[in-house]
Amino acid sequence: MHLQVLGSGSGGNAALVRAGELVLLLDAGLPLDELERRLDEVKVPPRRLDAIALTHGHLDHARAAGLLSKKSGARLYCSEAMMSNASVRRAHSLCVLPVGGRVTVRSRVGRDELELSSIQLPHDADPTLALRVEHQGRAAAVCTDLGTPEEAVGRALNGVQLLVLEFNHDPALLAAGPYTPALKRRVGGPRGHLSNAQASELLRHAAGPELHTLVLAHLSATNNTVALATAAAEATLRALGRAEVRLLVAEQDRVGPSLAV
Repeated sequence: MHLQVLGSGSGGNAALVRAGELVLLLDAGLPLDELERRLDEVKVPPRRLDAIALTHGHLDHARAAGLLSKKSGARLYCSEAMMSNASVRRAHSLCVLPVGGRVTVRSRVGRDELELSSIQLPHDADPTLALRVEHQGRAAAVCTDLGTPEEAVGRALNGVQLLVLEFNHDPALLAAGPYTPALKRRVGGPRGHLSNAQASELLRHAAGPELHTLVLAHLSATNNTVALATAAAEATLRALGRAEVRLLVAEQDRVGPSLAV
């Protein structure tokens, strides 16, 4: 199994999972033409998509989901509460992803399949989910868009080999930045986004002995820097005795490498 971040940030989020012949897209928040361009860049035409799974209904995660499902014939998995969302109405077919549950996602060709699990997160779009995928004894997870580093979420993420985790903002940069007071309260609130310190706290619960790759995701272009996020993650990994874990930063405008899980 391989995972490849196609884009991460407030401008749109998507990650591709390949497990044998099965191709799964986690979130489809980029504009459709840009998402198709990035899929073409990684040599995955839309017709090769077997399924799309959504974390929540905010546009930067769901924008192109319904249209891409209709165009590609891919099944679209989302929470039952999301099925009335405008972003998914045109989907080829909708499948329920249970909150806190799991489903088996199967390839349209061949016999490959993976287990897709959801973990509920504290965010101001109900429900918001972290997504965990498992295939032939390997596991990866994408966890972004949460305002509180709940220990239970960390425990649910534990055991993955590859983790994509939100390191959204630095509180000092957020406080001094150009956002309105209301937006600052939202981002820094308990149902907003993780600061670097909060992400590090969650990482302490999530980083099991199996973890070999950590991808820092959803960094704010205004309220964070790669240096600050990386320093926080590196310090936490060192404190855990896991300095050997590979550390990468997902970008908004560039496709990341294909990472073996």
